[in-house]
This record gives sequence, C-alpha cells and structure tokens, in this order.
Amino acid sequence: MKRYLKQFMCLSVLLLLAACQRQPAQQTVSFMIFGDPAERQAYQNLVDAFHAEHPEIRVEITHIPSASDYRKRLATDFAAGTPADITLMNYRRYAAFAANNLLEPIGPYLQASTLIQPDDFYPMSIQAFTWRGEIMCLPQNISSLVVYYNQDLFDAAGVPYPPDRWTWDEFVNTAKALTRDLDGDGRIDQYGLGTEASLYRLSAFVWQNGGPLVDNEEAPNRLTLTRPPSLEALQWFVDLRQVHGVVPDRVEEAAMDSESRFIAGTTAMFLNSRRGVPTYREITAFTWDVAPLPVGKVEAGILHSDGYCLSATTQNKEAAWTFIEFANSPTGQTLVAQSGRTVPSLISVANSDAFLDPGKLPARSRVWLDTAVTLRAVPVISTWDEIERTAGAEIERAFYGDISAEEAARLSVTRTEEYFLLGQSAGRP
Repeated sequence: MKRYLKQFMCLSVLLLLAACQRQPAQQTVSFMIFGDPAERQAYQNLVDAFHAEHPEIRVEITHIPSASDYRKRLATDFAAGTPADITLMNYRRYAAFAANNLLEPIGPYLQASTLIQPDDFYPMSIQAFTWRGEIMCLPQNISSLVVYYNQDLFDAAGVPYPPDRWTWDEFVNTAKALTRDLDGDGRIDQYGLGTEASLYRLSAFVWQNGGPLVDNEEAPNRLTLTRPPSLEALQWFVDLRQVHGVVPDRVEEAAMDSESRFIAGTTAMFLNSRRGVPTYREITAFTWDVAPLPVGKVEAGILHSDGYCLSATTQNKEAAWTFIEFANSPTGQTLVAQSGRTVPSLISVANSDAFLDPGKLPARSRVWLDTAVTLRAVPVISTWDEIERTAGAEIERAFYGDISAEEAARLSVTRTEEYFLLGQSAGRP
C-alpha cells in the first residue's frame, strides 16, 4: 500500500507540473493613477474589462487622490528606481523623466500594433508626447480649458447662458452680474467665477491677445510675459480679482477652493478641463453645462492631455504594453469616455455617442471638439514643471494684490531663467 501511495503521489506531482507548464504563470503589471473617487472608478472599470479579455495579465492599481501628492510620489518612486510599470503623466511633465532615460518609448509598440495606429489619434495629442522624434507616452485625451456654469444660478439672476462665441467683455460682465450679496450683509455670498491663478490658466488668454508665452516655441529660452500683448493679458486676468472682484480673495479661496464652491452651488462659473466631469455628474442640487472660453483678439485654447507612460525598468514590458494598447483602443477609450473623464484622443471615439451622449451632462460636450483646432500647447522641456510653478507663484501674488501685474511679469521672467538654462542642458524634444 505504501508503494502504491508513493506512486500515486509521484503521478499527482507530475500531472501538476505538466498542468503548470501548459498554463503560464499570470503576469502582474502595476498602474498608478490620481484623481477623486469618481475618476478612480473609471480606471477600475477599465482594468476590470481588461482582466475579462486578458486573464493572463493582472493589473494592480495604486490610487493617489491628490494631484500634487501624485507628482511627489512619481518623483520619489522614479528616483528610488521603483516606479509603477505604467503611470499617467501630463504632457507638461513627462519630459523630465524622458530626459533622464526613465521612460520606455511607446512609438515602436504603437507602430507594430494591430489595434491602433498614430493616425487614429488627434495629431496634437501625439505631437505633445513626442520627444526627440520618439513617441514616449500614449495620449488618452485631448481636453481643453472650458467654462463650467451653473444653469440654476444663471436662471435666478436672469442672465443668459454663455453663447457658442463670446468676448472677454461679455465674460467679465456675466461674472459681475452673477457675483452677489444675497443676504444684504455687505459680504459676497455668491461669486461669478472661480479659477486657479496660474501660468497654465493664463496661457490661453495670452495667446488670445496675440502675445507670446515664450520667446521661441520650438527652443524656448525665456518667458515673455513682459511683452505688451502678454502683459495686457496678465493685467486682464489679474483684474478679475483686483478690479472686478468676481473671484474669491486669497482667504476665501483658502477656506474653500473654487472647485468646491462650484460643486456647492455658490460659484456660477468655473474654469476647468474635462477631468471634473465624473465628479460634477454626482451633483444633484443644480443643473450645469459647459461653454467655450471667451475669445480675445484671436481664438486660442490650451491643451490638456495625459498619457500612459511605460517605465524603463518594467520587467513585463509586453504585458504592460498590452494593457496600454487595450486602454487606448476604441474599446478602452469608450469605457473611460462613458465615465465622463476624458475627451478621447482617438478621433473615432471622440465623435461617438460614448463621448457625445446627449443623455448625460454636459449637454454641450461638442464644445471640446469644436474648439480642438484652436488648441495650443506649452513648451515640452524637461524643466517646464519648475518654470510653471515659479511663474505661477508670482502670478498668484499679483492675482491677490500683493504685487502689480508688471512686477509679476518681470519676476516670472527673471526667476525662471535658470530653469530654461537647465532645460537646455538636459535636452529638448
């Protein structure tokens, strides 16, 4: 009996080994994202769909709620040599990693794909993620800055909804009409507008006024906010707070930021990209929609685009690419678009009901597509994040009345010169 038992056990082991040889071990890929719970759910739905189609690959999500904490985590993980296999990066920030050879170029994988090809995407989105002739990350979206507005507050004030085309003056007058002291105590209870005071928010208005943001878009050496058209746009932006008072002051913004005020129904308009839609769709207290930016001397918008980036240290590169490819195939982009998170970078999906669904807010989603031809991108250089942060601090000081617009422009130029020099030494796309 002992002999038969041993023979049976040996046979069982051999059968188990043979089964393991027939069934390859599941590969694991890590994927790091950021955003609020609604955004996280969109990516979880994407991963669940991928698992159903590719059970041989397991994608593990790491979710960082705060965008600033996410950027710190990216820097820390890459510096330690332990980044996630796949990360989402904005086109303004991936160059710092590409310049240090920390990313695996996506271009060769994309060229060999049978699901997607570069021509399937909006050209600007691919261009924004091209570094030294190589497509470094695969863009998931081609969003832009728009005006979100609370229809109920417009109706209560008897103010017409924003039209498909409006001017800077009309925009300011609308914001003034919607900035109100509702209880008569001499304090503003409802603001007409909420916005981040940053170089990124200012950029589109600089271009709209015919001004340059940098001295050379292909090989920038300095910011050009001191030039008359650019400075005029900065002054107009600062006047939103300092002259017209249509946005909260610094203390009020610190107590409750403008996005939270918009969600709470106490701010009538808010400047944001598409990323806010999943959260805003959870609003039940009022109806909202979107409108294009007001137009200055010329039409111009600012590109907002995130890409799936593949870390150079990734062990399972083919498995990681399989997920990136799925996420940016028509199937994958349709899933994320249905959540409201993105303006799809795939032309076919952007023009489909997955994005333009009239049964879901915003009703005017076509605004993003109609204005896509006006989009411009900030320079892609390795130190742009430092440039944007440094200049943004000066713009914010002017916005809240600490310094003049002229001084903010001058300080923005001088304080960022070293970062342009460092960007040159690290190389440019």
